[in-house]
Amino acid sequence: MKTLKLFAVALFALMATGAQAQTEKVTIDGDHGKLQAEIHKPTLKQGERVPMVVLCHGFMGNMQSDLLIKIAELLQERGIASIRFDFNGHGQSEGRFQDMTVLNEIVDAKKVIEYVKALPYVSSVAIAGHSQGGVVAAMTAGELGAEKIKSVVLLAPAAVLRDDAIRGSTMGATYDPFNPGEYVELFRGLKLGAEYIRTAFSMPIYETSAGYKGPALIIHGTGDRVVPYTYGERFHQLWEGSELIILDRADHGFSKQTNEVAASSADFLSKTLLSTK
Repeated sequence: MKTLKLFAVALFALMATGAQAQTEKVTIDGDHGKLQAEIHKPTLKQGERVPMVVLCHGFMGNMQSDLLIKIAELLQERGIASIRFDFNGHGQSEGRFQDMTVLNEIVDAKKVIEYVKALPYVSSVAIAGHSQGGVVAAMTAGELGAEKIKSVVLLAPAAVLRDDAIRGSTMGATYDPFNPGEYVELFRGLKLGAEYIRTAFSMPIYETSAGYKGPALIIHGTGDRVVPYTYGERFHQLWEGSELIILDRADHGFSKQTNEVAASSADFLSKTLLSTK
């Protein structure tokens, strides 16, 4: 009995170690300081290489998003690695939120892509993003092209951010877009920097994104009151051959459809990545 108990303890410890080995926290040099990130990866054989998906959170969010974590876990089960990270000025990463812009988030995303491309077990890279992270994902894919980005998933992509800046209204805060001052006060004590507004005002979101010619999936909800689903539809029209899922009454964060959206995202990425692994 004592031997059996010792065996059980050893087996449990081995299982725990194996599970722990599947996630790894890393630090990456970003545009405004160090970016904190976490890699999920399947159990790999010696010399095995797998696809890697870069997961981008939204405006005022972080890598602890339930939706992104669920996608990462499902990808891991399907034999695909992923990396979640906090953009500059968000979560645990360095930098001030006030200095964040979509353009320097694109730089952050590119730095993360460079980092994972250099990992010996990574065979190809895809990108997925929610809300503003979706805009970053689309524009990054447009700049790098399908040779470097094998697949894209956009979740409620917030291309409305340009129209918001032109109107002078972001997340309930109003301002003069031609003279916003040093910053605009948002809720939770956050400050939206003037540079964010200036760059968003004339940002070529769709024009830049058009450079991507690979497989893409766009998911949006008709109940999204932050970003109307028509902005997602436009990406579908822009990218020939892309897939579009419109979820009836789904809100911006897919709060009631998290599992469904995560499964659809993981299924699409598996279909488009594993055949070219």
